[in-house]
Amino acid sequence: MELNGAVQLGADGFLARPEDWDAAIALRLAAEEGIELGDAHWEIVHFLRDYFLRFRHVPANLRLFVTAVKNGLGAEQGTSRHLYRLFPKGPLRQACRIAGLPKPPHCLG
Repeated sequence: MELNGAVQLGADGFLARPEDWDAAIALRLAAEEGIELGDAHWEIVHFLRDYFLRFRHVPANLRLFVTAVKNGLGAEQGTSRHLYRLFPKGPLRQACRIAGLPKPPHCLG
């Protein structure tokens, strides 16, 4: 599948190449997820992209994601309740997709 010209999505709907990501693509992917990105969303999206660049992988599961956010951004942002408010269909899956990152390893949908 193609998004914005030459940017390719895999069969799972995630970007084929994370380096193709930009803010316009994030907005388009968020709209497909039914999410209007606000400051709190962007904070998580940028946190995840930085995490991926540093460690070369995404958090393996929601618990690790919540812990990473808590350690990186603080206790208020690092709760599953907060992340589900932002990304209601699955915080790790939706945030990774919008951030242009690979599908999390234990993600079924």
